[in-house]
Amino acid sequence: MTLHAFGLVITGVLLNAVAQFLLKMATNKVGVIEVSSAVSLSALSALFFQWPMVLGLLCYGVSLLVWLMALSRVDVTLAYPMLAIGYVVNAVAAQYYLGEVVSLQRWLAIGIILVGVALLARS
Repeated sequence: MTLHAFGLVITGVLLNAVAQFLLKMATNKVGVIEVSSAVSLSALSALFFQWPMVLGLLCYGVSLLVWLMALSRVDVTLAYPMLAIGYVVNAVAAQYYLGEVVSLQRWLAIGIILVGVALLARS
């Protein structure tokens, strides 16, 4: 994988992770969304007016374009597993910015995922 292609993959991964984090921020502001209740319609409309939601959707859009550029240069069997890096980014962000508790077992699992990604990247 060339440095340029790697940069596209990592940029796409990070944009995707940021989008997920922003969507979580938006849902935290609105609360639980139920599919079957009338309250959920008002919650959904409130959700889409939150700045983290708007910014998160924008990040998704840009990440899609970057990801397409990456996939045009890299095998999907190499690029797609790199999305696992987003797990690490979001675990750290959720712990420090959202106050979520990340247990030792979760950190170990994330570590195993990172070892797998590192092995894959070297192939």
